[in-house]
Amino acid sequence: MRTSFIPGELWPDDHGVHINAHGGGILQHNGSYYWYGEHKIEGTAGNSAQVGVHVYVSDDLYNWRDGGIALDIRDNRVPELPTGCVLERPKVLRSRTTGQFVMHFHFESDKRYDDAAIGFAVADHPLGPFVFHHVQRPVPGHWPVNTQPELKDSESIKQAKEIYAQGGKAIRAHANDANLLGACIERGQESRDMGVFVDDDGTAYQVYSSEMNSTTHIAELTPDLLGYTGRFCRIFVKRFMEAPCIFKRHGKYYFIGSGCTGWKPNAARSAVAESLFGPWEELGNPACDEDGDTTYRSQSTFVLPLANDQYIFMADRWTPENAIDGRYLWLPIQFAGDRPLIHAPAEWQLKQ
Repeated sequence: MRTSFIPGELWPDDHGVHINAHGGGILQHNGSYYWYGEHKIEGTAGNSAQVGVHVYVSDDLYNWRDGGIALDIRDNRVPELPTGCVLERPKVLRSRTTGQFVMHFHFESDKRYDDAAIGFAVADHPLGPFVFHHVQRPVPGHWPVNTQPELKDSESIKQAKEIYAQGGKAIRAHANDANLLGACIERGQESRDMGVFVDDDGTAYQVYSSEMNSTTHIAELTPDLLGYTGRFCRIFVKRFMEAPCIFKRHGKYYFIGSGCTGWKPNAARSAVAESLFGPWEELGNPACDEDGDTTYRSQSTFVLPLANDQYIFMADRWTPENAIDGRYLWLPIQFAGDRPLIHAPAEWQLKQ
């Protein structure tokens, strides 16, 4: 039995097998914790989805029982989620109106990252089985609440659509200057790395990297968690961030994410706001020990709030050459005023 966290080390489940829940997030339900993440296989083939989403259950966050495959895509049993697709960063919430458990995940039909969409699956129990519901891009037909007037200019939208028609290479080349927001109004906005957040009033949101990763969006979800109200905002415009996480502490909203360097780790980003839709104040890299410039060779996946003013920074140490060997860094978040600080102890425990 474990009685502490040992960041970056192998983390065996109740069968002695290293936990296989990458890019994950936590659902708290009826006194238990459910950890959902990407199930990886050996080698580079594990960088695309071959199995689906794995779930583990714990009563103390240290020791985890294998709950099996919550969303199973093996052998192309879900035609809309073909084996070998990109299915990343799964997060599960429970709808306050339907009682269903709803899984959200970043979806691409292949590894070219052209779909930039969100997948939805539903279940009646947190262990699943989760049934595929649909895939879509967020907030089609809507403009953000903080839209700059020039982004509605028809000529800039036309030019951006022409760039989109040329494909991913052209879009990436113009991520800094093209009106990618306007080009995607009808179809829906791009969504790449993504997370979820539930505010104190029960309203749920998705936070995702958009506009070719140049800008972050926060979009309000419908109460059933299967669609969008149409209300959303843009934050960190042209700041190029991935791996977004949002949490709340003492009435303020906090953001932790990363820069955009693919599988290679980089310095984390942090920010604080009085209102979820901003304005946001950037606070710099919260990782403040040796190797902090690479966020201890990891990338954020989720922030877990707990009792006694405790927050766990959950991160993955990716190993694309052998995907199944990826390790997990769960680290305590401390605060200096409004600024979150992430140290990297070799071993640590929760406060009782």
